[in-house]
Amino acid sequence: MTIKDRTTVVPAAGRRHARLLPGLLVAGVAAAVGYLVNHWFGAASPLVVAIVLGILLTACGGYRPWLQPGLRFAATMLLRIGVVLLGLQLVLSDVVELGIGPMAVVVLGVAVSFVATRWVGRRLGLSADRSLLVATGVAICGASAVAAMNQVGDGEEDDVVTAVAVVTVLGTLSMVALPVLGVLFGLDDVLLGLWVGASVHEVGQVVAIGGAVGAAALSAAVVVKLFRVLLLAPLVAAVAVERRSARRTSGDVRKPPVLPWFVVGFVAAALLRTTGWLPTGVLDVGSVAGTVLLSAAMFALGAAVNLRAVARGGRRALTAGTVGTVVLSTVTLAGLTLTT
Repeated sequence: MTIKDRTTVVPAAGRRHARLLPGLLVAGVAAAVGYLVNHWFGAASPLVVAIVLGILLTACGGYRPWLQPGLRFAATMLLRIGVVLLGLQLVLSDVVELGIGPMAVVVLGVAVSFVATRWVGRRLGLSADRSLLVATGVAICGASAVAAMNQVGDGEEDDVVTAVAVVTVLGTLSMVALPVLGVLFGLDDVLLGLWVGASVHEVGQVVAIGGAVGAAALSAAVVVKLFRVLLLAPLVAAVAVERRSARRTSGDVRKPPVLPWFVVGFVAAALLRTTGWLPTGVLDVGSVAGTVLLSAAMFALGAAVNLRAVARGGRRALTAGTVGTVVLSTVTLAGLTLTT
């Protein structure tokens, strides 16, 4: 490359980076707000707060075309990096200590609820992508799972927001319903904690319920919930394989990777955390960074939403999500009662 070529490339790269800056700054501010709200109110997911702020930005006429490059970058690359950092929250040795019985129950509950939610969604007329995202949010871990799954799917921003809204509403209702049902069923604190972790959607909601019940419930709930988060990797891989097969059958030459790089990174981060090599300070920084990056991505997705489209499919998506949640709660309670 000549000196002239270099002087042409560098300014061009600088211009591209400069175009990203306005959208990234706005997304960063929204992510910080979401993080602070979560700090003050632990049950409020920073991802949900951020996506609501994004929706409000557009609904109130604040969206501008010059924000688009940065927001698009946030909704893709920042989201994938955030998913990788999510793996730093997982300690695989804690999951193993659950035992084969509870682990098998959680896997069964995730699988059955995922299939049931997708099936009901399709019967109600939801698109394949929207039913897929709702099913993922119900079965795994709410907003972060929805966003990660959409990286291998073909859903629109409206589909993502609808799925996040569904799991947020259902998770909030679960915060009230599960402790009451636990008392009615005579569950001890550990069994209730296991059930909460196996059936409530957002990590923040799980922590809020477990903390309100007691230390034993909180510990059990968090470990089971993190195991569900870990199941995100094989679920995304399975859907990617399904999509590859469907495209091959239809003659579409595009082939999504069997295991996207950010899912590989997610698993690698979990393995690294499990080794115990990372100091507490690094883990704390990784946790905050992951939350902020995912929140910025959710803000970007929310800013691209058409509220009318969400409203049109919202009731059917909520119905499908409700069925999936009931299936998940029923299967896991029955299984945990038998195996613990």
